[in-house]
Amino acid sequence: MANDSKPPEFEQALAELERLVERLERGDLPLEEALRSFERGVELTRGCQGALKAAQQRVEVLLRRDGPPSPFAVSEEEPGAESVGEPG
Repeated sequence: MANDSKPPEFEQALAELERLVERLERGDLPLEEALRSFERGVELTRGCQGALKAAQQRVEVLLRRDGPPSPFAVSEEEPGAESVGEPG
């Protein structure tokens, strides 16, 4: 487990964490391997939590800047037409 390597993407980390949990739940790992797996799981959990927090902060910044999104906006080019997204 090299700490200097690029951290895995969120989805990859979550998938690895799920595999580790399944292995640990089976209960057939030797103690040392179970401890290493648990340590890796803690590391992955922290990374996933950080990624989720960063994503939440980005969403909050966007919402503050642009206001709450409207599911339908009337397009200025086509009177009476509804379009998804920002007015054109």
